Amino acid sequence: MSTTTVSAILASATRKTARARCIITPGTGVVRINGKRVTFIENKYLRLLVLEPLLLIGKLAQQIDVRVKVRGGGLVSQLYAARCAIARAVVKYFQDPRLEKLFRWYDRYLLVEDTRQKEMKKFGGPGARARFQTSYR
Repeated sequence: MSTTTVSAILASATRKTARARCIITPGTGVVRINGKRVTFIENKYLRLLVLEPLLLIGKLAQQIDVRVKVRGGGLVSQLYAARCAIARAVVKYFQDPRLEKLFRWYDRYLLVEDTRQKEMKKFGGPGARARFQTSYR
């Protein structure tokens, strides 16, 4: 896998209303989300979720620094958006079609945004599908 001499790569992704922008620069493997190291994410599952693209590329992850800015949405949606942005930026940075093929084989949503949105609440009930209970006596 070839490395490039590009100074910085920018990629973005969305999930529901969360928008993430990822900047990859040559470095030592530091990953920051909104200015904080990724190790500060307490939930181990969510931390591994964000680090998946970097774990898949192995030692190549030690050559880059990752900075992600995420806004909007909830915590999980933000992390899914960050994950997608990181994977896209890694593919763009290393310019290797094998990386893209690996990501698509592992999980399609590493490179393709999940377009599902919350269904709108309608009248006559407390939510999108649920209806208010009726009394007949």
